[in-house]
Amino acid sequence: MSFDLKINSKRRYEKFIERVSKSKLVWGLANEDGWCVCDSNEYEDTTVMPFWSDEAYARQCAIEGWSNYQPTSLPLEAFMNSWLYGMNEDGLLVGVNWNAQLIGLEIEPADLFSQLQQKKA
Repeated sequence: MSFDLKINSKRRYEKFIERVSKSKLVWGLANEDGWCVCDSNEYEDTTVMPFWSDEAYARQCAIEGWSNYQPTSLPLEAFMNSWLYGMNEDGLLVGVNWNAQLIGLEIEPADLFSQLQQKKA
């Protein structure tokens, strides 16, 4: 990932923490078969489940191979206490506020949990 992409990804990550802490909602892409996941852009044999801080960001990524998914919200508490735990157990990474080219930070669920927990304190 280029330096510019890393800087922008970090900003989108910080925006994610701020916005979901205020709205108490996290947005993903889902359809009747479940939630979208994809291969990591950074790590071999690793699956990423992307989430966004608002519906508009999620909607801009519901294109091409993901056009059959719809933005779907989750309560922040459920995301933190159930989803992140399950993703950690399953060995998934979290894609945070990816851009329309599906590029952004891929982080460990436990790290995201810690950041969100600190923001609540």
